[in-house]
Amino acid sequence: MKLLHVIQHTSAEYLGLIEDHLEGRGVRFKYYRPFAGKAPLPHRDTVADGVILLGGGPWGSAGARDVPTLKEEVALARACLMREWPIVGLGLGAQILAIAAGGRSEPTPLEFEVTSAHRVSADALNGYLPETYPLAVYMRDWPVPPDYATVLARDPKGRPALWQIGRSALGFAGHPGLKVAMIEDLVMEFEEAPADAGRELVRLRAAQRPLEDALVPIMTGLVQLTGWMETTRP
Repeated sequence: MKLLHVIQHTSAEYLGLIEDHLEGRGVRFKYYRPFAGKAPLPHRDTVADGVILLGGGPWGSAGARDVPTLKEEVALARACLMREWPIVGLGLGAQILAIAAGGRSEPTPLEFEVTSAHRVSADALNGYLPETYPLAVYMRDWPVPPDYATVLARDPKGRPALWQIGRSALGFAGHPGLKVAMIEDLVMEFEEAPADAGRELVRLRAAQRPLEDALVPIMTGLVQLTGWMETTRP
């Protein structure tokens, strides 16, 4: 049975709807909360089954308000890339993955926006990525993957919304398993909140069912690429 190592950057943001998909497949996961002084980052030699780097609310990586463990997490992500171990970044996690891979993060203000992402190629995520799917972003700064990454989907502004390096490293600009309560808790957890958060919460509530529906094929493709249900790594 695989054990995934999940790095949290805030109390509010966690795997959300993704938890049910992993549990339904018998994939275990363990949370690490270095910001709370508990469960420090896992050692890079122990994460062969996979790492998931979560979002960070108002934390970013481009210099304005960097997550305190940025350097250590970039090193962890780079170790996974070098060993071709599965690693998935969501939001801030995608920024960390991009930096580790030789890309960068672009400074942008803290934003909360619910739009749609559009698939670039029909074979994205082993052919399981929907042509269009809800894109819910709550993030400061934006991940810019390296040139050699394969862009799988773009946001309405043409920016990479989902991209892949090798077989099993993927960066999601948004959180595909986001729940409304997670955003409500983020707004309460920090003194800084995006403008028009209330308006976007209404949009997120309306998009909750389409988001849940899109997550089904997304997780099917993701699990295939990462080998999380295989007895040996791909």
